[in-house]
Amino acid sequence: MNPYREEFEQIYRAHIARPGAAELLEWLGQTDFFRAPASTRFHGACENGLVMHSVNVYRVLRERYFEPEQDSEESFAICGLLHDLCKAEFYKTATRNVKNEATGAWEKQPFYQVEDKFPFGHGEKSVFLIERFLRLKTSEAIAIRWHMGGFDDSARGGSFSVSVAYERYPLAVKLHLADLEATYLREKGTSAVRR
Repeated sequence: MNPYREEFEQIYRAHIARPGAAELLEWLGQTDFFRAPASTRFHGACENGLVMHSVNVYRVLRERYFEPEQDSEESFAICGLLHDLCKAEFYKTATRNVKNEATGAWEKQPFYQVEDKFPFGHGEKSVFLIERFLRLKTSEAIAIRWHMGGFDDSARGGSFSVSVAYERYPLAVKLHLADLEATYLREKGTSAVRR
């Protein structure tokens, strides 16, 4: 079994206990969540990249930002592990012709491409999918919705909603920072399709 899946499931079962949690975990196992990449060519663009990224975000969130007197273990597990749930059933493997520089021959190379069957946005899609199984607290929904910060399309359009979210919900800021650190510092060199 994939060690990231094992760790994901261990953290999930240890910390997420609200109604619907078992059903959500079962549904995840029926999707490609534990095999999918985290992106097409950036961080975690490899088999199992999505679950690796999810565990890494949880680790950073928990190690760097957890304050026992004000934070919830369950909220941190939900946000860290499930913030990119929108990427389940989102990518597909295709091939393209690439010239082998050593031989001059064209060879088929695998790559990931987006095949969004449910175009509902990024963070908001994750919130929607999670809430099909379990109710999120407002702070969790806001954190997951805005975990991309300024990289989110609606934030780039001049919306002040992300600023208001960060002012009101410290968990949203913490998740955004954990996602950035996991993506740009801990996951360097994980951008090749691996079989």
